[in-house]
Amino acid sequence: MKGFDFGNSNLLEKLKAVKNKAGTLSFLRLIVFVVMGGLFVLSVSDSPIWIFFFVIAVVAFIGLIKKYNYHKDQEAIYVALDHINVFREKRVSRQLKDLEPGEEYQEKNHPFSNDLDLFGHHSLFQLVNHTVSQKGSDALAAGIKSDFDLKKASAYRKAIAELATIPHFLHAMESIGIAFHNDEKSDAGWITWLHEEERGNKVISAGAFLGPAGGLTLALLTYLGIVPGALFGIWILIGMFFLSMVFWRLKKAGESIPNRNQLKTYRYWLAILEKQQFKSPLLIERQSPFLTKGVEASKLFDQLDSLGLWIQNRMNLLYIPLNLIFWTDMFLYLRLVAWKREYANLVADFPAHLVQWEVLVSLGAFENEVGGKGAVIPVSRGLYGKEVSHPLLSPEVAVPNDFKIDEERGIILLTGANMSGKTTFMRTLGINCVLVNLGLSPFAKEFGFSEFQLYTSMRNTDNLGESVSSFYAELSRIKLLIDRIEKGEEIFFLLDEILKGTNTVDRIAGSEALIRQVANSNAYGIISTHDIELAELENKMGVVLNFSFHSEIHDQNIDFDYKLKQGACPSFNAHKLMELMGIRFGQEK
Repeated sequence: MKGFDFGNSNLLEKLKAVKNKAGTLSFLRLIVFVVMGGLFVLSVSDSPIWIFFFVIAVVAFIGLIKKYNYHKDQEAIYVALDHINVFREKRVSRQLKDLEPGEEYQEKNHPFSNDLDLFGHHSLFQLVNHTVSQKGSDALAAGIKSDFDLKKASAYRKAIAELATIPHFLHAMESIGIAFHNDEKSDAGWITWLHEEERGNKVISAGAFLGPAGGLTLALLTYLGIVPGALFGIWILIGMFFLSMVFWRLKKAGESIPNRNQLKTYRYWLAILEKQQFKSPLLIERQSPFLTKGVEASKLFDQLDSLGLWIQNRMNLLYIPLNLIFWTDMFLYLRLVAWKREYANLVADFPAHLVQWEVLVSLGAFENEVGGKGAVIPVSRGLYGKEVSHPLLSPEVAVPNDFKIDEERGIILLTGANMSGKTTFMRTLGINCVLVNLGLSPFAKEFGFSEFQLYTSMRNTDNLGESVSSFYAELSRIKLLIDRIEKGEEIFFLLDEILKGTNTVDRIAGSEALIRQVANSNAYGIISTHDIELAELENKMGVVLNFSFHSEIHDQNIDFDYKLKQGACPSFNAHKLMELMGIRFGQEK
C-alpha cells in the first residue's frame, strides 16, 4: 500500500509510464528466471559453490516479482481512477444510463420506494451508488429504503460532510475496490471457516520438526554418497503418513480463504483506514474496530494472504517434491493454527465493518460530486422547503419551488394542467426527504421536516397475474395508508391523481371522504387531482389549502413555467393537447 499514487491528474501519462515499467520488470524477471535455472543445474552437476549464486538469483527474482506486482497494482488503480472520473462526469450531467440501476431493489409494496425513482433507470441509486461489492450495494439500498430516523440521519450528516471534504480518501477507497474487489467467494463461507477451531497435536508438531531436519539430513547424506538414494523412497512413504493428517484440513482452508485480489482489497482498504484521521463521532466509531493493538489490521490480511498463497498452491509441480521431502504441510498447518487461534475471531468481523464503509464512501462521494449543499433545518411538525429542486434533473433545467405544510394547513390539494409539473414536484419533496434521511444535503436552499414516516401512492398499475386492476391496486395502497393513520402514526403522504380509475362522480365523492377522514388524524400531505370541484374544500375545511401549477396555451404550443402557485388551477389544457396530437374536435360524420 505504501507509495501508491491516488492522484487524479495526468492519468493517461501516469498509466503509460507505469505500463512501461511493468513491461521492463517482466522482461528482467524472465532473464533472472533463466539464470536461476542455469545456476541450479551448475550447482548439481558442477560444484556446490553455485548454490550461493543460485540463492542470490532467487532473492533477486522474488524482488523483481514484488516490484512487478506493485506496478501492476498501481496500473489497476490508475485505470480505476479513470473509471471514477468518467462516471463522475456522467453523474454531474445526469447521464446515468451506463450506471448500475439497482432494479432488483425495487419493491412494489414498499411505503415509498416504488414511486420516487429511487431505483431503476435514471434513479437516485445510480446517482449515489459507489459500492463495489454485492453486500455494499445491498446495504446502500437498505439505507435508501429505511424508515425515517432524524437522530440517526443527523449523526450520518456530520460524518458525510467530513468525508466530502477529503476526496483523496474517497478516491483511494473507491479505486481500490474497483481495481481488486470481486465476489467470487461468498464472505459467509470463509467467515464460517474462521470461526471453526483448528487443532494441532504432538504428532503434527513432531512432524513439523522432523520433516525439514530429516529431509535436509537425508539429502545431504545422499549427495555425499554416504547413504543410498533408495532411502528417499522410504522417507517419502513415512512422510505421506504424516502429511495425510493435515491434507484435508489444508484443502478446506485453501477452498475457504478468499482469492488474493479479495484479500488485497481488504488489506489496502484497511491500510487507508488505519492512517486516516477523523473528527466526527460516527467515523471514529466505525474506524475503531480496525485500530487493533499489537499488530495493524492490514498486516493480519497480509499474513492470511501469505498463508493462503502457500496453501492454495500446494499442488503445483515445484511444491510437491519439496513437500514430500521436507513435509512442509506440517509446518504450514501449525502456522495456520497459530494464526487462527490469535486473530480469526477478530478478522471475521472486518468484512461486515468494511461493508458499512462502502456505504459511507458512497454517500461521501455523492456529497462531494453532486450533493445538494442545502441546509437542513429543524421543523417541529410538518415539512418546510425553500428553493427545492429534483436531484435527478440537471441543475441547469431544474425549477426550484418553495413549500410549507404544517398542522394548521395539513392537506394540500394540488391541481394543475397536464404535464405542468404536479407529479415531479411531489417526487421532488419525497426524494429530498429520502436524501435527508440518508444524512445527505437536500437539493434546496433550506429543507427540513418533523419525525414523520413517508408514504406515497403514485405508480399503481394492474397485474394480470394477480388479477388486480390499477384502480384496485390504488385502493389497496390507500387502505394501507388508512390502517397506519388509524394506528396513530405521523405520516406525510403523497397521493397522485387520486382515484383516477373510476368515474368523476364517485372519484369526487371518494376523494372528499378520504380528505375528511385524514383531516382528523396525525397525518398530513399532498393530494393531486384534476377534479377542480375538490378545491371548494378549502372554504369548508380549515385544514385544506389549494396549490397549483399553470400552463399558457398558444396556437401551436403550450408553455409551462413549473412554478408552484397558491390557489386552485384556473384552466386546464387537455383539450389543446389532444388537438396538438391530431384529434379534431367539432367534425360531423
